[in-house]
Amino acid sequence: MRYLALDLGDRRIGVAISDTLGIIARPLAVVQRTSRAADFAQYAALIQEHGVEALVVGLPLQMDGSEGSQAAWVRDYSAELGTVINVPIHLWDERLTTQEAIRVMHAQDKTPRKEWIDAVAAAVILQSYLDARG
Repeated sequence: MRYLALDLGDRRIGVAISDTLGIIARPLAVVQRTSRAADFAQYAALIQEHGVEALVVGLPLQMDGSEGSQAAWVRDYSAELGTVINVPIHLWDERLTTQEAIRVMHAQDKTPRKEWIDAVAAAVILQSYLDARG
């Protein structure tokens, strides 16, 4: 089963994909946000192109596990997205994923550039989801 993951941001959306067995996640792309309709069309194209069977969306919980305004926005965005795409959507805790993405990039001797950090963060979210399904 192949998964696609999204790390939703104000300007950019990190996208990651799993292997066909749903075991390993890797960064795929960074999408510049324009409108929901345009964003959703890009996700639908990626889902079709890669044979994706489920979508994982990072849910920005606060450090105490509660939900704030960003989490409410992600829930609303994901609910609307669910009316456009034909795969299940799973929300997944994304706390500290950006920091983990930066750590991973440093460990690989790569310079953490803003435009690529989002895709690596999406891969961290997806790998966490895949590992939990174990």
